[in-house]
Parts: sequence; C-alpha cells; structure tokens
Amino acid sequence: MKLDGFGILVEDMAGMIRFYRDVLGFEIKETEDAEHVFLEKDGTLFMLCRRADFEKMTGKSLSYAKGTNGHYEIALSAADYAAVDRAFEEIVAAGGKEILAPSTMPWGQRTCYIADPEGNLVEIGSFQKGEA
Repeated sequence: MKLDGFGILVEDMAGMIRFYRDVLGFEIKETEDAEHVFLEKDGTLFMLCRRADFEKMTGKSLSYAKGTNGHYEIALSAADYAAVDRAFEEIVAAGGKEILAPSTMPWGQRTCYIADPEGNLVEIGSFQKGEA
C-alpha cells in the first residue's frame, strides 16, 4: 500500500471550505454546500467530508474532539524562514487561530502553528534560512 492522501471529517463544510480555499490557498472547486471535497494539493489528495454524511454512509455514530485538538496536524512547507513569518501573519490576520508564533527549533526548522475553524492544527515550516 502507498499513502494516497488524507481527509478531515468536518461539521461546518462551508466554513472549512472558505478557510482552506480563501485563507490557505487550496484549489477547491466545489461549492460551500458540497457533501465531499476532493482536491490535490502538491501531489497529495486532500478531502473534506461532512461528519453527518460520513456517519450516514457507514451507519456508525462517531465521537469528535471539541475545541483546539492535537490528534493530528497538517504540515505545509514554506520557501524559507521569512515566508513562514509572512504566512503566519497573513493567516492569523485572515482568521486563523494562533497556536505557536514563528519559532526556530533546535533542529533548524522555523515553524509555526495555527488552528483551522474546527480546531485542527496546521503547521507551516521551513528548513531554509534564506538569503544571508
């Protein structure tokens, strides 16, 4: 088997589409009332599925984390340290919830974390310092 992509089960499809499309720049063609969103971002399949629709399809009732949660993260790479800082500022200004302001880690990565509207973590990082 090979990793093909990942999905997020969402409560508010319209809000999540607006965040991933308008704030993070994912190319989502579906309308905000879609049941499922399938897109490819940099060669990785990314899916959004309404929780209620998934539960109906499977015939199972599931439980979900509330608020900001640390069950997983979506990791995005930026060109360099300065791009991490710019992305963080832009995303927070557009409504992303600040979790960790840009910081340079001991292993050499500059990284930051925000949360999407449903509390899922999104990391933006780079190992490239950029021009000296």
